[in-house]
Amino acid sequence: MVAPLLSQLPAPPINVYDGFEGPSLSNLRNTISIAPNSVRIQSSIVRAGHGALRIDLHSHDIFLAGRDGDADSERDELLEARPLTTRQNKLYDFSWSMYLPPDFPIVPVRLVVAQWWEYCPRTDLTCSNDSPVLAVRYIGGVLSITQDLNHHFIVLYQEKRDLRGKWIDLRFEVRFSPRPDGQVRAWLQDKQVVNYGGITANTPNAATGYPDPSYFPFKMGLYRNVMPQPMTIYLDEYRKRQLP
Repeated sequence: MVAPLLSQLPAPPINVYDGFEGPSLSNLRNTISIAPNSVRIQSSIVRAGHGALRIDLHSHDIFLAGRDGDADSERDELLEARPLTTRQNKLYDFSWSMYLPPDFPIVPVRLVVAQWWEYCPRTDLTCSNDSPVLAVRYIGGVLSITQDLNHHFIVLYQEKRDLRGKWIDLRFEVRFSPRPDGQVRAWLQDKQVVNYGGITANTPNAATGYPDPSYFPFKMGLYRNVMPQPMTIYLDEYRKRQLP
């Protein structure tokens, strides 16, 4: 049976919550980017309730060889279930909490802890190796929120900050659009740190490979350049809703 195109899927307003309280991952999640035995729900470190998700990334988990001069990468990331995929020109509110243990390695290599990537319909198209259009990065002890559109990289927010040993609450309002009506607003610990209006999606045409309308799956977890040290992150209190 051939899976339907995203454009053929029904799109009711989204309003979901995941507190990771059950014995296993809910049907809100797709584990295609998670290595076996790298995630578990535990109760020792939680933001609220009785459970939170622990992700342990080890070297060569979900390994991807670098292309076009990029470094090799590895990841353990939670992907949204397909019906929750973010759609172009619609406004969404995302929030979640993350915790890095006190011994979390602070290293000067690529590390993405959350990302929205623009859907590329085929692996033979130019877009198949593009960076996420919006990402939360933690590199060398610097937290940043970045945008990468049409191979133009922008830092929307950046701060040197030790995130270890405490829960960090993040919230985003996003509207992805290849036109100037896009939006990114972000809050960190209830303080607004980004208020951006403008183009927030890649140009859709045959040269870029992106469709119109486009789609923007969301992932959170650990995505980094290959390195020997393991990393652990805890996630809790995930919410997503579609705004009017």
